Amino acid sequence: MSEKNREGKRTARERLAVEREKQKAAERRRRTLIVAASVVCVLGLAAVIGIVAANVGKDDGSDSSGPVVAPSGAQGKDALAIPVGKDGAKSTLTVWEDFRCPACKAFEDAYRSTIHELTDAGKLKVEYHLATIIDGGMGGTGSRNAANAAACAQDVGKFPEYHDVLFQNQPPERDDAFAENSKLVDLSTKVEGLNTPAFLTCVDKGTHNSWVVKSNEAFQKGGFSGTPTVLLNGKNIYQDRTMTPAKLKQMVEEADQG
Repeated sequence: MSEKNREGKRTARERLAVEREKQKAAERRRRTLIVAASVVCVLGLAAVIGIVAANVGKDDGSDSSGPVVAPSGAQGKDALAIPVGKDGAKSTLTVWEDFRCPACKAFEDAYRSTIHELTDAGKLKVEYHLATIIDGGMGGTGSRNAANAAACAQDVGKFPEYHDVLFQNQPPERDDAFAENSKLVDLSTKVEGLNTPAFLTCVDKGTHNSWVVKSNEAFQKGGFSGTPTVLLNGKNIYQDRTMTPAKLKQMVEEADQG
């Protein structure tokens, strides 16, 4: 092979080697960019997750973080129970309810007249506890706002009547109509003596919102399976499939006589 041919092949090999080095360098740059981009995406995702986590549980109304103001006459631990009936009654019915809960409405529709009869007769005291599980499951603030309005009605001495009106006019579960204070105020006109300046101000300011939040937290910590939860003298009677208004009345009257 001539010297000229050998030189030509060597030059070609050198050019090929240079080209390969260029390709390797480009590949290294490409990989570096991919890794860098991946890191940025991960950091970005982490930032988003951090923001979401920081806002979990925050209400869309900042007034839920205000001071805990219990309604007038509230009793029990942390003043979370709204009492109805005479303190001297021998039986106590503890009721956990959510104003957006269809099962709670069904309970109220079935047992309302019996409960009123027993409380009016001084044989039964009812302690109402308010929860907001539908807000948590469906979204919205209707459970909370309705509970606040009911607490405002308690301040005016009209809780039992307004409690009944709210359940009698309960919107469909997915309809967050109770989130509108105007709706709650409109329903208050169905209760004589409730639509007062004090009640309107209480509803508008969400005076008891933080109290409602605390009540719901107590419900969650209580280990209950859902609303309504109904306890007669500490025993869960709502889980009793044989329970009826007549049976409840019999149990209360027997306790009253004993």
